[in-house]
Amino acid sequence: MKTVLKDETARTDVLNRLRRAEGQLRGIQRMVEEGEDCLKIGQQFSAVRKALDSTYLRMTMCFLEQELEGRMHPDAAQKDDMDGVFKNLETMLTRIR
Repeated sequence: MKTVLKDETARTDVLNRLRRAEGQLRGIQRMVEEGEDCLKIGQQFSAVRKALDSTYLRMTMCFLEQELEGRMHPDAAQKDDMDGVFKNLETMLTRIR
C-alpha cells in the first residue's frame, strides 16, 4: 500500500520548496559555467542542501501525521493536541541539524 501526500497545503509547500531548490541548482550550474569563485559556489551548494534537508523533514512530518491520523482516528480535541506535538517534533528535529 502506498502512502500519498493527501494534505493539499503540505503538498503545495513541498512543491514550492522543491521549485526553489531547483532554481538554486540552476544558479549553481550557471555559476560553474561562468567560472565563478569556488567558495561562492560552495556556499550555494550549502544553501541547496539545507533547502532539500528541510523539504525532506517536512515530507517526513507529513507522512507521520497521515499515518498516525489514519490509525488513531482522533476527534477534534485530540487532533489539536497532535498538531502541537508534530510542530514541537519538527522544531526539535530542525535544531538537530
